[in-house]
Amino acid sequence: MRSFSVSLGLAVTTVILPLSLLFAGVDTNFHNAPDSAQQMKNPYDGQPSAIAAGKHLYARNCGSCHGANAGGAGNVPSLIDGRLETAKPGEVFWFITKGDKENGMPSWAQLPAKQRWQLVSYVKSLGLPQNASAASALPEDTGGSTIKAPAPTAPFTDFRYEKPGAVRKITVNDLPQPYATHSADNGPEVVARPENAWPKTLPGFKVELFATGLENPRTLRTAPNGDIFLTESDAGRIRVFRGMTAEDKPELSAVFATGLKHPYGLAFYPPGPNPEWLYVGSTAELVRFPYHNGDLKATGSAQHIADLPDTGGHWTRAVAFSQDGKKLFVAVGSASNVDDPDTHPGEKDRADILACDPANCTLSVYAYGIRNAGGGIAVDPKTGELWCSVNERDALGDNLVPDYITHVQEGGFYGWPWWYTGGHQDPRHAGKHPELKDKAIVPDVLLQPHNASLEFTFYDGAQFPAEYQGDIFASEHGSWNRSVRAGYEVIRIPRHQTGDASGEYEDFVTGFVLPDGKVWGRPVGITTAPDGSLLVSDDGSNSIWRVSFAGK
Repeated sequence: MRSFSVSLGLAVTTVILPLSLLFAGVDTNFHNAPDSAQQMKNPYDGQPSAIAAGKHLYARNCGSCHGANAGGAGNVPSLIDGRLETAKPGEVFWFITKGDKENGMPSWAQLPAKQRWQLVSYVKSLGLPQNASAASALPEDTGGSTIKAPAPTAPFTDFRYEKPGAVRKITVNDLPQPYATHSADNGPEVVARPENAWPKTLPGFKVELFATGLENPRTLRTAPNGDIFLTESDAGRIRVFRGMTAEDKPELSAVFATGLKHPYGLAFYPPGPNPEWLYVGSTAELVRFPYHNGDLKATGSAQHIADLPDTGGHWTRAVAFSQDGKKLFVAVGSASNVDDPDTHPGEKDRADILACDPANCTLSVYAYGIRNAGGGIAVDPKTGELWCSVNERDALGDNLVPDYITHVQEGGFYGWPWWYTGGHQDPRHAGKHPELKDKAIVPDVLLQPHNASLEFTFYDGAQFPAEYQGDIFASEHGSWNRSVRAGYEVIRIPRHQTGDASGEYEDFVTGFVLPDGKVWGRPVGITTAPDGSLLVSDDGSNSIWRVSFAGK
């Protein structure tokens, strides 16, 4: 049983008491703040740069609970109704620093004092009446898009409003009714990248081209020795990159293996610094190649390990090993959008995560009702927990059903095809399997519907700021079943150094869609390079992008 929420938008605790604590009004001084706190002066008071910095901190950490417009939702209060006006800046700073653990507000003394004061500057500015109308307005920056469709209703969005640093959180209570909008057929028109088009990311980060001229680049995996492996699925090929030049290009590129039938998933075995095999998940089978650190070409032919269900539909097969090497996980997506396995034999052992003993691989169901996790599964290197990235079903409208990223419970049921996002019945299966309603698990992080979430990685590099440690970075391939596109980006899921996700995610790399809606890039694979940068494969431009941090 997991319980959590974001308090002050900055940490995971056990009850939903975020900035609402600031408005409790239970004492004369603000939360019994000492008189000395009242006398503290904000050294950045009135500075637009401090408010702007605080706004960025708010967007990244607080907006998931209080809303991007600070209007609040449910039991989370509005920050734009003036109730912060009576609190002294020093009292708010004191409360952020000290916290109130019993009531769910952690101490944030470990944050630099400057950042705490910047947050104070921003939240205090929200109490001013003149800010209320601006904060509650719909977003105005559409990135110069020529698409004239109405703005989406929060928390849902589309590519026009995707912007690095924007924080989003979708909850079960936000879901519309099925068929609230028509089901769209809006597949991407992929075009060559214009010279002036380039991925966008946060200040302090930069995006560069790492490799070009690839053929359908998909999964990326970093080998224990630091080499980067890539599946080129349409070409039936596995490629390996080694090193990095002064121009941030690979020093060497080699073909490790050819002749495969739509290879996708990659995993080294046994886990640890000295693997002996490279396992490859292809559409119809699981194979392995002998591998030792430094091999640029397979030293033996592929060995067949297991047959995999292949009855059409989703063809990607992500693979991963448990930390102890005793379980091999294989994700197999459904053969359809919503066919009932009770009446469609082609769905047998589909929409599941399967598992076996690597020494004697007889596959069995580990978790089920997962429409398509074939794009990405991974084991958290710190907790040993299995996570997955899922493409949910289509044809229920623009804002159903949310894709998701979640930890995976052994034996867990995640709804497909009869239920979704917990106990919501798919109307196309009305009345079926009522006994499963209460078993359907609500995922940890709900993403924009139809995002097509694919590979993800747990950041364990040393290059990004410390706050990114353990966070999830995920590739969103992009929608086809939405009237206005969504996805086509890389997102960050903050986990606040706890190992848990509190439901929010952040736009991290955007800009793959042109203002007229045409698409030039589609993120697929993602991995942490040895130097701590992120590498992102893109099967729209047939490239690999490198995201590095150069800021303070």
